[in-house]
Amino acid sequence: MHKLYIGLGSNLGDKEELLHRAIELINERIGSVLRTSSFIETEPWGFQSDNTFLNAACLVDTSLSPMQCLSETQEIERLLGRTQKSVNGQYHDRPIDLDLLMYDDLEMNTPELVLPHPRMQERDFVMIPLSEIKDYN
Repeated sequence: MHKLYIGLGSNLGDKEELLHRAIELINERIGSVLRTSSFIETEPWGFQSDNTFLNAACLVDTSLSPMQCLSETQEIERLLGRTQKSVNGQYHDRPIDLDLLMYDDLEMNTPELVLPHPRMQERDFVMIPLSEIKDYN
């Protein structure tokens, strides 16, 4: 089994309900959710919006590969109403955003997926929830 950390965010719709539903779907489709952080409200990062975000992180025990996890998180986003992905740093409002942050100690750099997430250290909305649940053992 592998330890996967996922960042979650929402700034459209019933944000709290969307995060809870995303965590349920992660538990069903990717693996056992071992820990979930508190939900924190944050300002949009990288774009202008009147809608604040609700952010969280979760730790998942998974048997899936990183690419399978990516595919599943993208499907969960679609199921919860996300219709477009951010491309080339062009961000926008979204009902749900799921980012793979870390997968064990794996370092990976492909066009589809970079692990650990390359910009997580710059983002308090990732690091604050992540620090709450990070397994340092």
